[in-house]
Amino acid sequence: MTDHDFSLPMPQGSARRLAVGWLALALYSLIGAGLVVILILVARMPVIHDLMPWTGSFKTALVVHVDLSVLVWFLSFAGLLACFNLREGSGRIGLLALGVAATGAVLITFSPFLGIDAPFMNNYVPVLENGAFFLGLILFLAGIGVMSLYALVVARPSEGWSSGAGALRLGLRSGLAILILSLLFWVWSYATLPKGLEGVSRYEALFWAGGHVLQFTHTQLVIIAWLWLATVAGGAVPLTPRVTAFLLLLGALPVVVAPFLHGQFAPGDPNFQVGFADLMKYGGGVAALPTGLAAFLAWKKADRASYPPLRVALLLSLVLFGVGGGIGFLIQGVNVTIPSHYHGSIVSVTVAYMGLTYHLLPALGFQRPDATWATRQLWLYSGGSLLHVFGLAWSGMLGVQRKTAGEAQGLETLVKKVAMGVTGAGGLIAVIGGILFLVLCYRALRKRNRSDQKQRCQALTR
Repeated sequence: MTDHDFSLPMPQGSARRLAVGWLALALYSLIGAGLVVILILVARMPVIHDLMPWTGSFKTALVVHVDLSVLVWFLSFAGLLACFNLREGSGRIGLLALGVAATGAVLITFSPFLGIDAPFMNNYVPVLENGAFFLGLILFLAGIGVMSLYALVVARPSEGWSSGAGALRLGLRSGLAILILSLLFWVWSYATLPKGLEGVSRYEALFWAGGHVLQFTHTQLVIIAWLWLATVAGGAVPLTPRVTAFLLLLGALPVVVAPFLHGQFAPGDPNFQVGFADLMKYGGGVAALPTGLAAFLAWKKADRASYPPLRVALLLSLVLFGVGGGIGFLIQGVNVTIPSHYHGSIVSVTVAYMGLTYHLLPALGFQRPDATWATRQLWLYSGGSLLHVFGLAWSGMLGVQRKTAGEAQGLETLVKKVAMGVTGAGGLIAVIGGILFLVLCYRALRKRNRSDQKQRCQALTR
């Protein structure tokens, strides 16, 4: 490993097995999210939704889909990355945290069948107001919180800022620390909620501060994924480790303001809402823009003979990140331009994690997915997502409202129907790409890496 090698050494022993467990939970979340998204897409498509008797469950399906595909998927992958910060031989408390988080994820998935159907479409963590859902949510967040704290306390020795691994580890540790802080903000918001808030307003105020702060964790971790993918794809990142570490530290720095905002204003106060929105708006891209540009320059010079999906994942993630960010400047009013913006950003992180998964599978002892099919999967998923994002942006400019389905969308003109048809078609293509990703991962997980098996046999015969 050279000083400019932006990758992390693989965890060993129990920490390595724990990493496999968190990866399995992350993949499970996508399976659940993929099943309910089919319901969502059909419920939003013109003409077809009139033939379906169950479009009333659209909001319930959307709540479960968002929580699994964003909250559980992203934070489970954070749990996987946290394993790379554990000292060799550690992992017992992490195993307990994984079990608690997995139990919570399963409860979230089946909560519509375990309590009343009362969906609330607030931002960041939409909820079903039933006991099973909240128990699942609390268990999952407690599990990932304990895992993050454990990875920071029982940590590997720091390599310093003079190596690429040291720079990435700084970003990882800051991202996990911010994750813990976001959980504390949710507790703080719950304790200080003004009386009289009900329904969506109550949950919007509850999750607003922690939800915005959590985006800094996602940004730190996707930067790690970009630089890691650029390195393993054969590219040379045009940043020194010290500059990279400085940028990652700079990316985490705006979070310092968050406690002062929360202490000064009550949850639900307009100044509270605007303050945290501005914090993310003006502070969220501080590190992402320069590191994203550096990763793109590395992509241009990456070895085309290397495992192609790594280069493809890096490029498509950067493109989606740019598209999602650009659409953010087009937002006017409360319409589907808003989900168009954040879908681009969300899918950007997902594609980066997909590419990193393809790299980590053989390193964790499993077979590497077929390069041709993995490349096709990334193009299919990203291309469908881009079409979906474009359709939402187009529909938003036509005034189609967000978080609606069926007649509530107001698709009274042909152009609106075409725009939402494009949205649905792109979403279905992305779903097919997502299913293909899960199939490729499942096939890889079924078969051990031959070199890994050989090493295990040699270890047993010593």
